[in-house]
Amino acid sequence: MLGASLIDALKLRYPNAEFLGIGGPKMIGAGLQSEFDQEKLAVRGAAEVLAHLPEILSIRRGIVARLKAWQPDVFVGIDAPDFNLPIERKLKASGIPTVHYVSPTVWAWRRGRTKKIVAAVNQLLCLFPFEPACYKGQGLDPVFVGHPLADEIEPQIDRQRVRQSLNLPEAAPLITLMPGSRQSELAFHAQLFVEAANQVATELPEALFLVPLTTKETRALFEAALKAHADKSLRVRILFGHARDALAASDLALVCSGTATLEAALLRCPMIITYRLSAFSAWVYKKLRYLTWVGLPNILLGRLVVPELLQDDATPEKLSAALIALWRNPHRRQEMEASFAAIHQKLRQNSAERAADAVVACVASHSS
Repeated sequence: MLGASLIDALKLRYPNAEFLGIGGPKMIGAGLQSEFDQEKLAVRGAAEVLAHLPEILSIRRGIVARLKAWQPDVFVGIDAPDFNLPIERKLKASGIPTVHYVSPTVWAWRRGRTKKIVAAVNQLLCLFPFEPACYKGQGLDPVFVGHPLADEIEPQIDRQRVRQSLNLPEAAPLITLMPGSRQSELAFHAQLFVEAANQVATELPEALFLVPLTTKETRALFEAALKAHADKSLRVRILFGHARDALAASDLALVCSGTATLEAALLRCPMIITYRLSAFSAWVYKKLRYLTWVGLPNILLGRLVVPELLQDDATPEKLSAALIALWRNPHRRQEMEASFAAIHQKLRQNSAERAADAVVACVASHSS
C-alpha cells in the first residue's frame, strides 16, 4: 500500500520514471518491475525465518547486485528493517542515496538501533509525529509524512449508514472482536475472545459480535473456538475481511494491540486493547520496552485513554467487565471518540505526497 501510493505520487512528478525492486500486486500494478516474488519474504516467526533464511539471503544478495548494476537515482526500502537496512547500507556505501520509509519502532524497544539506521540511510520517513525526535543529534533529519490510513479513512463516520449497508440491526449493541491477523495470535486469543463475549452477552443479551478475519486459516481457528466454547445464545457474525466496515458500524471493539488499534481509533470506535504472548516472550518484551503503554492510540495521545488489559490481566472476566463498563458510560465513549478525532487530524497529512517530496529532495541533495 505504501509503495504503490508512493510510486503514483512520484510518477506525477516524473512521468517517465522507472521503478525496479521487490513488491506485491499493488506496487506492480502501479508500475514496479518486481525482480523477486514478494511472498518469498512473507515469513513470520523466528523458527520460520531460520527455515527460509538461505533463500531470503539469496534474494537480498540478488537485489543488491541487480540495483548496483542498474544504478538507480534513489533506493527506497519500505518497512521490513531487518531485510532492508543491510541493503540500504550496501547501496549507500556504493554511492546510491537511500531512503527508509517507516521508522523502526525504536521508541518502543531496541533504541540502540538508531545508530545503525542513521548509518544506512540518507533519509528516513516517519509515520508518527513523535518519531523524528528519536534521532535528534545523530546527523539525520527525519521527515514526518503522516499515516496513510489517516488519509484513506474519512474523518466523518456515519454508523447508521454503515449498519444499513451491512444489513445490521440499528439499535442492538454492536461489538467488533479483532483477535489478530496471524494464526499465532488466534492461538492465544480465539478462546479468550469467545469466553469474554459469552460473559458480555449475559449482561447484554441483544449484543451482536462481528469478527472480521482475513484468511481461511484464522477463520478456521476462530470457528473452532466458537464450536468448543461459545454459548448457544451467543450472536456472532464472522466476516471475511471488512474490518473497517465492522469497526465503522460498531459501538465498541475488543482489539489486539497493533495497527488494528490505530484503525479502530481512526474509525472512531471506542475500544478495549488486549494482548497475550507466551510467558517467556512477555518477559523479554517487558524487559526491552520503554513505554508505559502498548496501544498506538495511547502512545500517540501521551496518556491512557484506551484501557489496556495485557497478559495476566487478559482474562474473560476482566475483558467483559471493561466492555460492559464502556457500553454503560456513553460520556466516556464520547470522550474517547473526541480523542480519536485529534489523532486523525494529526496523522492526516497526505502522506504519499509528503513522502514523494522527501524522496525527490533526497535525490536533489545527493546530486548537488
